[in-house]
Amino acid sequence: MAPAPGTAGAPVRRLTVLYDAECSLCTHVRDWLLRQPRLVPLEPVPAGSAEARRRFPGLDHGTTLDEVTVVGDAGQVYRGAAAWIVVLWALRAHRPLAHRLSTPAGARLARGAVLAAARWRDTRQRWGGNGYRRADGWVYEPGLGWLYTGPGCDDGACATR
Repeated sequence: MAPAPGTAGAPVRRLTVLYDAECSLCTHVRDWLLRQPRLVPLEPVPAGSAEARRRFPGLDHGTTLDEVTVVGDAGQVYRGAAAWIVVLWALRAHRPLAHRLSTPAGARLARGAVLAAARWRDTRQRWGGNGYRRADGWVYEPGLGWLYTGPGCDDGACATR
């Protein structure tokens, strides 16, 4: 992934991890990250939230709900496997692993792990038996499929797009 304009070579002093607050795997990983000793501060922020939109108005917030996204303090944006690698790099015990995963062979392994997590997450959301809500207004209801219940539509009186 190419660095954001003007961020190449900028030091990373803080990372914001955008995660899906409605996903059990995502919140589990968030909690695990918060318990780890860090070399670089990590701040989790729910993806698609008002806070995420305020902080990062230039991001595609729909994409941040579908793909793990990490933003550096100088505007660096990491997605997918690169995001996981930079998060591991920020953790004291996992920095050596991050360096190994940043090689071409390691990057393939990291990408495979991210894809496996995405498949697990997708399966749990679709077939877990419970409704699933996303911060962007989409809701999955077993038996009904995906429904849009955007802001202010709780009473069903919103006009469709």
